[in-house]
Amino acid sequence: MEYRYLGNSGLKVSCLGLGGWITFGQQVSFETCAECMRVAFENGVNYFDTAESNAGGQSEIDMGMVFRKFGWKRSDLVVSTKIFWGGKGPNDRGLSRKHVIEGLRASLKRLQLTYVDIVFAHRPDLDTPMEEVVRAFNHVIDKGMAFYWGTSEWPAQKITEAHAVAQRLGLIAPLLEVGGRRVLEIVVRALYILAITPLTSIHHHFHFVAIPIQHVQSRVH
Repeated sequence: MEYRYLGNSGLKVSCLGLGGWITFGQQVSFETCAECMRVAFENGVNYFDTAESNAGGQSEIDMGMVFRKFGWKRSDLVVSTKIFWGGKGPNDRGLSRKHVIEGLRASLKRLQLTYVDIVFAHRPDLDTPMEEVVRAFNHVIDKGMAFYWGTSEWPAQKITEAHAVAQRLGLIAPLLEVGGRRVLEIVVRALYILAITPLTSIHHHFHFVAIPIQHVQSRVH
């Protein structure tokens, strides 16, 4: 397995990662989930991704149980989760300071971890001031709940705004953007990557694409 630095950080991640999107905790059994993660880990994958909204939180629960089941060293794992859709309550979604902090605490409890390596803002929040968003993610980093933060499915202008706010306040800017799950949207995604590419040189902002395994298999066959 090849490992690369994540953006301009000192964190090394495997070129392939495993995510528990809608399958873990919902479409496959825990045994299948555990076997997938075991095979991935034993073949050099160190990056595992999930989200508070995946299978209503069950994805995080299952992933955490697998970590405990195999007793892998925490230093051998790079774990990320995403915050935005946490529940039905008025403050259980979005990127307010309240939900970012409470949502990540709940995710850590489900994962049975004291921290995640990366926490993502799962979508842009048009109702919350960018300064509040940037300060909220810096808060969870300062408290040791996460080491880095990033964005997911954010437009380039919002990422640029977050970097500008972070620079003005002397805070940590988002390290990376993740997006691109639907292969049928490849044309739109290509335009999106063209729009976001300048950020990599201006802000050293890293971008990677998430694709469901079944889509990869369909291209192989």
